[in-house]
Amino acid sequence: MPGNSPRPNRRKPGSKKGAVVGSGGQRRRGLEGKGPTPPKEKRFAHPGSKRDSEPKATRNRGEAAKVSPGRRSRGSAEAAELLVGRNPVAEALRAGIPATALYVALGIKADERITGAILAAGERGLPLLEVGRAELDRMTSGVLHQGIALKVPPFRYTSYEDLLRGSNLLVALDGVTDPRNLGAIVRSAAAFGAAGVVLPERRAASMTATAWRTSAGAAARIPVSKVTNLVRALKQAQETGLTVIGLDADGASTIDGCAVSSQRVMIVVGSEGRGLSRLVGQTCDTLVSIPMVDEAESLNASVAAAVALAEVARCRRA
Repeated sequence: MPGNSPRPNRRKPGSKKGAVVGSGGQRRRGLEGKGPTPPKEKRFAHPGSKRDSEPKATRNRGEAAKVSPGRRSRGSAEAAELLVGRNPVAEALRAGIPATALYVALGIKADERITGAILAAGERGLPLLEVGRAELDRMTSGVLHQGIALKVPPFRYTSYEDLLRGSNLLVALDGVTDPRNLGAIVRSAAAFGAAGVVLPERRAASMTATAWRTSAGAAARIPVSKVTNLVRALKQAQETGLTVIGLDADGASTIDGCAVSSQRVMIVVGSEGRGLSRLVGQTCDTLVSIPMVDEAESLNASVAAAVALAEVARCRRA
């Protein structure tokens, strides 16, 4: 029967292959080199050939159009952000911070801050947009918004030269990368009478919406400046008569009772992990520590800044 042959792989009659036609040398020619790659100007449909043939102004507009709205590109301006939270939104509107729209969640339980924000937005002619809570959650990426959000342009930093002029108390940050710590330090600086906060441009947090919210609106009342080189900025502050005091766990003296009541002071706060960098610590006029019990660990950067600012304010009151 078919399939039961004792030799299943035996050659059947008429199955012998005939002559095989060759490739005609195509395979051999395919292995030969094709020479150097021609330049992009001579390559058909290459993106570079079309881009080089366009005028420079037109090419720049086309490249700028490729950047997605709301995203940051290298060298481009920061995109607008949503400022969330009842206190930050109310403080920003009260301070006259530029804004483009106010978002309020449907069915929200209004209090005096919500009512004041809506009235302030109406007086300024800002669009009032009611959105569902789920949509507001999506817009804020799940951040606690308390049912209200304000669309604000990128934070406007103050010139460092203007900040130095006539300031008696400044706070500089070295390596603070958490925007929540930055917002808390800005809030403490405003509470204890500091004239401004100084940030480095690289490897440091910026005044984002998260920092705005953590500051509880204090960022609308105190100027913040960005500098390219923090060490150079500290030296420039010393030239204007400011005494630069760095917070360091191994400082030679403590912050208690330091003679700062009649001085112009800049307090430098380092990161919680590594503290002040080596060059910043060497540039400071003096390094002071915050006295703690031996069992306690190092303080958070924002807490250390608040303790130092409170001590400076106490000394000046005395």
